[in-house]
Amino acid sequence: MDDRRDDAETIFAAEFPPATREQWRVLVDKGLKGAPFEKRLVTRLYEGIAVQPLYTAEDWPAAGDPSGLPGFAPFTRGGHAGGAGPDGWDILTEHDAADPKAANAAILTDLLRGATAIRLRFDRPDTPGIAIDRLDDLDHTLADVYPEMVPLSLEAGGDAVSGAALLAALWRRRSVTPDKARGAFNADPIGTLAAAGALPGSLEAALADTAALAAWTAGNFPHVTAVGVDSSPWHDAGATESQDLAAAMATGVAYLRTLTAAGLDIDTACRQIAFTLSVGCDQFLSIAKLRAARRLWGRIAEASGASEPARAMHLTARTARRIMARRDSWVNMLRTTVAGFAAGVGGADALAVLPFDAALGESDDFARRIARNSQILLKEESSLARVADPAGGSWYVETLTEQLAQAAWAEFQDIERRGGIAAVLADGSLARAIAGSWAQREANIARRKDPLTGVSEFPNLLEQPVVRPSPVPRAHDDVAMAPAAVGSGSLDDLVEAATGGATRAGLTAALARGTPARVDPLPRHRLHESFEALRDAADRHKLAHGSWPSIFLANIGPVAQHTARATYAKNLFEAGGIQAPGNNGFPDAESVAAAFRVSGARVAVLCGSDALYEAHAAPFAQALKAAGVEHLFLAGNPGDRRTDLTAAGIDEFVSVGCDVLSVLRATLARLGVPL
Repeated sequence: MDDRRDDAETIFAAEFPPATREQWRVLVDKGLKGAPFEKRLVTRLYEGIAVQPLYTAEDWPAAGDPSGLPGFAPFTRGGHAGGAGPDGWDILTEHDAADPKAANAAILTDLLRGATAIRLRFDRPDTPGIAIDRLDDLDHTLADVYPEMVPLSLEAGGDAVSGAALLAALWRRRSVTPDKARGAFNADPIGTLAAAGALPGSLEAALADTAALAAWTAGNFPHVTAVGVDSSPWHDAGATESQDLAAAMATGVAYLRTLTAAGLDIDTACRQIAFTLSVGCDQFLSIAKLRAARRLWGRIAEASGASEPARAMHLTARTARRIMARRDSWVNMLRTTVAGFAAGVGGADALAVLPFDAALGESDDFARRIARNSQILLKEESSLARVADPAGGSWYVETLTEQLAQAAWAEFQDIERRGGIAAVLADGSLARAIAGSWAQREANIARRKDPLTGVSEFPNLLEQPVVRPSPVPRAHDDVAMAPAAVGSGSLDDLVEAATGGATRAGLTAALARGTPARVDPLPRHRLHESFEALRDAADRHKLAHGSWPSIFLANIGPVAQHTARATYAKNLFEAGGIQAPGNNGFPDAESVAAAFRVSGARVAVLCGSDALYEAHAAPFAQALKAAGVEHLFLAGNPGDRRTDLTAAGIDEFVSVGCDVLSVLRATLARLGVPL
């Protein structure tokens, strides 16, 4: 049987010899008919990487096994030899409902229906979250939850150390022995300073407290990490994936230096740091990002003298906040599913999928259910967790991982040359670089080069909006914020104070030393925000006047001949909340002018085929201008007829690649809609 198969393969290879890259390129150039290969088939990423249309073994030579094996250096293929393990990655659900009782109900529902890890976001001035002031509040939030069975992680910003004291006090109250406690305190003063723009005390004091927390955690809780590197402040501000990785690595290095300077050995310091990275809905780039992150951190740990087992990164992935739309938010289910798939393939140890309504306010039970179930389906239906490094060996993914790692490493080295992450945060240089990346992305979004389904593409003015209650900032009691009595200020004393009823704010105030750190906080962007701002303005206009601002579709000829351009124009203008009612088209200039007069519109757009424009664009334009059109568009590229059409009355041309956002802003302003 094997002999026959070998013979068949030999015959097939002789009959159909593999084409060389050069032979393939000849065929491609023939098909392009003179169009430039680089422009048509090569995609250039914001990271400066050129993605080719074809990858072969020539792009990724496997000799020497450059990606290693799962669980071994350089850890590109994962931190564990068996992949994510028999149960796969942890399904992490994040909770920020303001009321501890509401948060508890959501937590219990999640745990009963598939979640395997919980993260609590405490409320603070810059971020809504759970109103946890004292140990009793945390106890109520986690009522009927067995802490020894569920990894618990915190997101407490500048209150990270006091939050850790509260959680340790809860473990003590619940008689959870140190060897059974599992979770992460996630002290991240640099990330907090970047996001909030402020710390309770100096950054130096916060770093010293973080080191003390790490030493105490290492000595008391073997299955808990003290330090978290959350790159979301950089990602939310618009960083490219290479900038995001560079900032995360630079932050990790700053914490390594702090921890080792405080006396921790390098292996212990590495094991006390956990990473949280954002993944977007560019599937392959996100896969490569997680694989590159492990490689980068492994190299840093190696250079720092860590043993091979200690170099493995503990990596949590979160579907990126910036990909979440407020308009047509149901599409977010698709975005987070793609991002979640990429995280699973990329080898995340834990994954938090944002509910589809996360950009609107407090998520409801249905949205949380869909977020949970998308992970359960990926794990149990798609069997992603049963394969170690599913993308390993893909010439494309391996090459992209290498290129992304190289780009991020260069940016990381630049940060280090300029004094480290704290220095570039203080002088604003990294923020300016990220702002430049965001401006480039915004320009592509404005031209719909980066299309946003349901927002810049295929908008639906008649959609029923998803409404969620907006979080209300909580007023804090001045008494509760007064410094607590914490004895020597050791972690054991903080836990004792928390057990005795000290408040989170009081514990933080007791720890605060030095002049409070202040920087300009990084902005928080979403990809859809510019278009959604126009939709919001149009909705306000509708509320005030009874209808959306509108544009008249001056369709030339029968449906079959104008539908392509009419559909394009309708989608373009309705992306800005400008309603474009359809019609069956007009046979002559007189009929289109008559229809415009009764439409109530003030602006119009001519839509038709190139052949119809040749014969009818000029007379239609003249008739529409005579009928009172204040501004007349033509859908399509006029080519060498621009001058003649402009003379006939066309004021502006809209076509693929135009700055749609500028067109919409100007049109709304022309229609008297304040932005």
